[in-house]
Amino acid sequence: MGAFDTPIGRRAALGILGSGAAAGLAACGSGPPTPKSASVPSSVSGDAVTALLAAVPKRTIKDLNAKRLADGLTPPTNRWFSGLVFGDDPQAVFPMPIGFAVAETGFEIWLPQVSANGTSIIGARAGGLTCVIDSASVSAMVIGYDVASVAVELRDGEDALAELRLVQGSPTVSLTARRDLTVAAPVVYERAGDAWQVTVEGTLYGLVGADSVNGTSATIASGSTVTWFAAPPGGSVADLAEKVAPVTATGVTWELADDDVTTTLRFDGGPTLLTALPHHSLVDAGEQFGAYDTVLGEAGLFSVETLRWTSKRWPIEPSLDLSGLGSDDRKALAEQVAADVAAAPTYPTDTYFGGKALYREAMLLQIATAVGADDAAATITGRLTDALTTWTEPAGADRRATQCFVYDEDNRGMVGLEPSFGSDEFNDHHFHYGYFLYAAGVLCADNPDLTAKLSPVLDLVAADIASPTDTGDFPQFRPFDVYASHSWASGTAPFADGNNQESSSEGVNAWAGLALWARARGDEGLEQQAVWMHALESAGALAYWLQPETRAGFDHTVVGIGWGGKRDYLTWFSPDPAAILAIQVLPASPSHGYLAAAPDKVPAAVTEALQGEAYGRQYTDWVLLYSALAGGDGAASAVDQIAAVTDKLDDGLTLSYLRAFLLTR
Repeated sequence: MGAFDTPIGRRAALGILGSGAAAGLAACGSGPPTPKSASVPSSVSGDAVTALLAAVPKRTIKDLNAKRLADGLTPPTNRWFSGLVFGDDPQAVFPMPIGFAVAETGFEIWLPQVSANGTSIIGARAGGLTCVIDSASVSAMVIGYDVASVAVELRDGEDALAELRLVQGSPTVSLTARRDLTVAAPVVYERAGDAWQVTVEGTLYGLVGADSVNGTSATIASGSTVTWFAAPPGGSVADLAEKVAPVTATGVTWELADDDVTTTLRFDGGPTLLTALPHHSLVDAGEQFGAYDTVLGEAGLFSVETLRWTSKRWPIEPSLDLSGLGSDDRKALAEQVAADVAAAPTYPTDTYFGGKALYREAMLLQIATAVGADDAAATITGRLTDALTTWTEPAGADRRATQCFVYDEDNRGMVGLEPSFGSDEFNDHHFHYGYFLYAAGVLCADNPDLTAKLSPVLDLVAADIASPTDTGDFPQFRPFDVYASHSWASGTAPFADGNNQESSSEGVNAWAGLALWARARGDEGLEQQAVWMHALESAGALAYWLQPETRAGFDHTVVGIGWGGKRDYLTWFSPDPAAILAIQVLPASPSHGYLAAAPDKVPAAVTEALQGEAYGRQYTDWVLLYSALAGGDGAASAVDQIAAVTDKLDDGLTLSYLRAFLLTR
């Protein structure tokens, strides 16, 4: 059954309306934020989740050092601004199109100067406007956040100086003074109509709302709000100043249709200046007022209250469609399934490789069922059921050290034991947990009793990565960035280049798994949300990782790691070009239809990955699979190469799945 035939129907809408977004702002000096609310109830929000947590052991595996987070806020791991919160010193962040950093005596904003070399597209920190506040010794505290903005309080010791607002998509930074302030720039301001302007190393900045400006200094009365903004190349501060309005909160709603999803990102306080990234297929944006060069490409500038865009909706499926295979292919697959079942290794006990193994088995189960390999199907069903039952025992961590989950009360999330790749620091949770949810969604699709048995923990796992609201137990959409339309993988983002994500395809897999689990669960609201997230993450994966429009000087067809401030042709685990492509392809699930969005771009990526060598080295199994998406005789040619990769199969892949995938192209 395809995603378009689910109980969601032909058209549905779900709103996360931003009342909680405003709550993040209400938290600015006024205690804990008000919980957010959704228009469609979900099993992974509110009192239901709080009740489930009562049965799970509580344990903090690692102190994440959230030293710059106000009391009462849910720790914002895996966000574009996480580097402001965690670690000994605040990191630079990139709300787009500007960069921002806290300085010893104030703060700095800049327009990244974008260039490319052979392996990176880099947004250099140059031409920045440094704002010095009363010669104070400045520290920072995050005091509120919502879906696309963050409030940062600047302090001198224990005394509040000002509240700053950073907004994704905005070239502005707004400051509300908490006492009478003088803020100095590095150069002299000049009058520009009703505003003021300065030029720093060729970058033009405007200032609106100041009580008075004298030379390099702006005077701001307590309670007043001023806004700095970076003008686009060729832009006029005088013309743009009247379009600048401080954003007070943000929120998001979405709508699902048969073929696409529409996202509306709302900016309260507008209309104001906002930018659209290359993947934003805007609806009713109106006149454009220039453009910025970013590491993601050109970002157009508009004066709007909302950014509204459409993204293609891709089917979310539990299995490959093998109905068109002939009898010979079905027989060969049945024999291969039996061999793969017999040769399957013991399941790993960590959350990444363990979850990946469960997903691999779920795919094998679907193939076995489809080709009539009943004995193999029964074997897989039994061991997959046993493994998921073990992992989802609510109090399992009281009895064993692995294959269980605990709830981290300090950092507000589920941590699987044993952790891997820094998952105890909240790295990669969506990668890991997407595999669990996908496997469970497949196994439980027609088994309500098993669904009920597994749901007390799997609902918490789902809430960890995709809570539709911030209830205090979990943050909203933990890794998922609506504006950027992709996820962030680092829990604390301890990097000068911002947060990052490597495996765009595992990001997509997370929301496919979430949708299948929600479907098995009968949770219409969560399934709607997952379909929306899946569409946006697919669009982001195509635009910025797998089939990006890059720039002269960057010599590659794909991107390995996307950061807030740069893009790299590499991986965390291998410099091999085959690995760089593979990590944007695996696990190539039945819900990864977007991989074939542009068949004409596939051959160049495959050629680059192989580097003139034959199939057979590590990671080329995924390259071979991807090659089948080129159209023409690509799939038939790939089938002939299966033997070459047999001895180098990834732990998330079986020969049965590889052959079935190729035969169904």
